[in-house]
Amino acid sequence: MSGINDYIDSEVKGNEVVLFMKGTPGFPQCGFSGQVVQILDYIGADYKGVDVLTSAELRQGIKEYSNWPTIPQLYVKGEFVGGCDIIREMFQAGELQTFLVEKGVSVKGAA
Repeated sequence: MSGINDYIDSEVKGNEVVLFMKGTPGFPQCGFSGQVVQILDYIGADYKGVDVLTSAELRQGIKEYSNWPTIPQLYVKGEFVGGCDIIREMFQAGELQTFLVEKGVSVKGAA
């Protein structure tokens, strides 16, 4: 399992914003992943999508890595932010855009 952990760790630390999701940003395979993609696209944040459906080991590994039971999972600058509900609540409160800007991530959309 250390191989998958190393992979996850390198994705989390190697990308400013990374979304572990079911499917891809262009073709989400679940409603929750789709919602987070819509939010990130709406505010214009650059992010990398990692499809957990490509590997059962990856799907289980990300849950253990974050100690969070659900997918999608959003990481910003190596820090776990949350899943769909948390991201949606932060977005609706205008906190997500502020959080990203404070972390030095450029967003295009106004709050």
